[in-house]
Amino acid sequence: MKQTIDTYRLTSMEEPSDEVLSQLMKEAAEEAKRTNDEATARYFEQLKVDTQKVCVAWQ
Repeated sequence: MKQTIDTYRLTSMEEPSDEVLSQLMKEAAEEAKRTNDEATARYFEQLKVDTQKVCVAWQ
């Protein structure tokens, strides 16, 4: 049976094929980038809110 991204399990005793490993790595990198972008956006939004609170407090 040919390995595919849908049939391979990380708990398998077999090493993934180069194609499956490449796809796994690609998907992991995309997910990491997406979650990093979301976290960065939340950070800067919170920084903006906190800055506004400090400005109000100093007036």
